[in-house]
Amino acid sequence: MPLLKSLRGEVTWVKIGLQMYTACGPDCVRQIADLGFRVFLDLKLHDIPNTVAHAVESAARLPIGMLTLHTCGGSEMMRRAVKAQQETRPELLLLGVTVLTSMSEAALHETGVATSPEQQVIRLARLAVDAGLQGLVCSPLEIAPLRSTLPNAVQLVVPGIRPAGSKSDDQSRILTPSQAAAAGASYLVVGRPISQAPDPAAAARAILSEIRNARP
Repeated sequence: MPLLKSLRGEVTWVKIGLQMYTACGPDCVRQIADLGFRVFLDLKLHDIPNTVAHAVESAARLPIGMLTLHTCGGSEMMRRAVKAQQETRPELLLLGVTVLTSMSEAALHETGVATSPEQQVIRLARLAVDAGLQGLVCSPLEIAPLRSTLPNAVQLVVPGIRPAGSKSDDQSRILTPSQAAAAGASYLVVGRPISQAPDPAAAARAILSEIRNARP
């Protein structure tokens, strides 16, 4: 929590991923929301339709603003998830994860997907929008093709953001904050470049300044 307290007033959203949620459970969501942050709960739900629908119902009762599921779970799973979200928390932004930013074309082919990451992202994105999802998670490299393919109202949440000079870590499809913002991202997900910086608040301010300067 000391890191988050140092970022109050600098950032609005905090992402809670699978690692933190597994360790701390729903209590960490409530604690972070109590600090004044909006919470993006990134669980990437993927199971049979009934299980995912009930998981969405449970998560939607927490103080969160975004929740993720895997689009490769298929149309029926996503439709059931959207129905549960609409009935439980209509204002919650349910996001479909397409292809993980750590997946290269070779890694995708290992799983039996013969197309490129971009082609697979577009295929899954269309499936998600047709199922009723209003937002997607995609790598920075797929922002432009999705913007040219999908309705403008679809929200694009983009991880794989690395300021110039930063390590790519385990991300293989990355852009800088200004490049992603200019391409049309709705939200940028920035983790280690802030959390592992000597001065996280200063790092956050620098990234926000870069984003503002990149906007039209």
